[in-house]
Amino acid sequence: MTIIKKQDFIDSIADALQFISYYHPRDFIQAMYQAWQKEESPAAKDAITQILANSRLCAEGHRPICQDTGIVTVFLKIGMNVRWDSDMSLDDMVNEGVRRAYLQPDNVLRASILADPAGKRVNTKDNTPAVIHTEMVMGDTVEVQIAAKGGGSENKAKLAMLNPSDSIVDWVIKTLPTMGAGWCPPGMLGIGIGGTAEKAAVLAKQALMEPIDIHELRGRGASNRLEELRLEIMDKANALGIGAQGLGGLTTVLDVKIKDYPTHAASLPVCMIPNCAATRHTHFVLDGSGAALQTPPDLSEYPAIDYQPDQSARRVNLDGISHDEIKQWKSGEVLLLSGKILTGRDAAHKRLIAFIDEGKALPIDLAGRFIYYVGPVDPVGDEVVGPAGPTTATRMDKFTDKLLVKTGLLGMIGKAERGKVAIDSIKNNQSVYLMAVGGAAYLVSKAIVNAEVKAFPELGMEAIYEFEVKDMPVTVAVDSKGGSIHQTGPAKWQKIIFER
Repeated sequence: MTIIKKQDFIDSIADALQFISYYHPRDFIQAMYQAWQKEESPAAKDAITQILANSRLCAEGHRPICQDTGIVTVFLKIGMNVRWDSDMSLDDMVNEGVRRAYLQPDNVLRASILADPAGKRVNTKDNTPAVIHTEMVMGDTVEVQIAAKGGGSENKAKLAMLNPSDSIVDWVIKTLPTMGAGWCPPGMLGIGIGGTAEKAAVLAKQALMEPIDIHELRGRGASNRLEELRLEIMDKANALGIGAQGLGGLTTVLDVKIKDYPTHAASLPVCMIPNCAATRHTHFVLDGSGAALQTPPDLSEYPAIDYQPDQSARRVNLDGISHDEIKQWKSGEVLLLSGKILTGRDAAHKRLIAFIDEGKALPIDLAGRFIYYVGPVDPVGDEVVGPAGPTTATRMDKFTDKLLVKTGLLGMIGKAERGKVAIDSIKNNQSVYLMAVGGAAYLVSKAIVNAEVKAFPELGMEAIYEFEVKDMPVTVAVDSKGGSIHQTGPAKWQKIIFER
């Protein structure tokens, strides 16, 4: 009979979460490098270059791949012959491991979890609790699959209760473009089929724990219906031309993973959940012999790719910039930003709008400024700020017009596309929206030379900072005339792919 000690279990959880915060899975790096090698779209290739360069920097520096260090999801398979040497419940042990990982002083991870989600939304400050799925199985070991899932990709999960006669492929290909680029493609699609609504969602999440092997499958050929579906969905998804970061290109999906379960005769539940460019998961087994600690990868297996902006990139000084200057920028153009920018996410935007509606003076002057949608990781050592990549801009769409009209805000920086309301406002106010690469948070932070909290410090990572940046790489996503690279880029590359 196997005895699992409390400390071994907690240490294994904590070690795994620290490990996946800065090491991509080897199969993901290989798949991303293959996508980089064949990519022909300059904008998409630039984005993948940043993602790969960021990955190596994180592996070398042991700092988070993405500023969104995720909500922890754990799948446990507990052998029925296992006994526990513990004075804590199973869930409490998992959460203690999460707590220790996220508060590790040498690599502090961002606390993103909020209690009372429909009310006060108060940060728990240690990223607990995790989402835990437990299964009792035959045997005498404890098998653990653990992931840290970013909010940008998790928010794009889609669930449908199809009719039994409906096409799953048609639903996926119709739905994928509606997810936008907030999930930071290229990445994996996890698809759950069958069971009930909640079972399909769990299956989709479990599928994302599997290694990328679509190229091996293609080489040997499909041997069952699920493998046929994987290949068909993969090909049709990439033919959409969405591309890296939604900029248009050859690779949108690196792999499609599918799990199924028997379902009711009248039902066909299907759930699709994407994994982003910060894919983070690992697996370990406890057999009673001690903690199961992760083995670092051989960094020589990482592609030797450094990020150097294109020589044609326009250098911009944001201090004192005018409307006349930003009118010269064109959708799709690469800029290198220097100067001071403000930050703000959902909570800060909500407060700023409340100040405006109540006729109160704002705590920070936004006139002529750029606001960066980011919630950075706390710094360690001599860092000015921790990893500081962009969050999904569409969540701020509903605030955009009022801020542009009422405050004199000049421009915005985030990731992914903007909706029609925001694009119309940007055009009407001759503003601009710039896109930084999601999944390149540590690389982006290297461009930040100073950081200071300016408002709402009690919001933690959602406080308003002032960053001073030097040569921060961005792409003009929506120009002052309303031209959007997230509309023109995929349309262009879908046509190119179709005509081949």
